[in-house]
Amino acid sequence: MGGVMSEQLVGTVTHYFRQPSVAVVHVDEGQLNVGDEIHVLGRTTDFTEKIFSMEVDHRKVEHAGVGEEIAIQVVARTRRHDQVFRIV
Repeated sequence: MGGVMSEQLVGTVTHYFRQPSVAVVHVDEGQLNVGDEIHVLGRTTDFTEKIFSMEVDHRKVEHAGVGEEIAIQVVARTRRHDQVFRIV
């Protein structure tokens, strides 16, 4: 198959907090897991990173599914409506 990566749209950024650098993502489809590689893309946003931890309602979770809002620590600024893809 080679090293071709594909991306699956999983969610949308709803909030961003500067201190600490955290994005709140609404999971629209599929699921996100700790350890997943994500690509955050928007009008002025474009970075990839690995999820090291995520929280739902201030509780650490290993994965989140459709309809959940999760907080993920991120390396760069995100903005509302940025799209979050899971790299598969």
